[in-house]
Amino acid sequence: MDWKEHITVDEAILAGKPIVKGTRISVELVVELLGRGWTVEQVLQEYDHLTLADVQACLAYAGDV
Repeated sequence: MDWKEHITVDEAILAGKPIVKGTRISVELVVELLGRGWTVEQVLQEYDHLTLADVQACLAYAGDV
């Protein structure tokens, strides 16, 4: 998984937090939801514009940093 295809940092969006490209959803939010026990399916239902690859990229990013 090359998270760089799905994750970006833009100082003008969310104070420069890493986000899923094309959204204002932070990597931090996705990882936090999963850490609180949400399933990937629940994340995808709640944020229906995210893809499975986006969620996997958030986890890959978190693992790398």
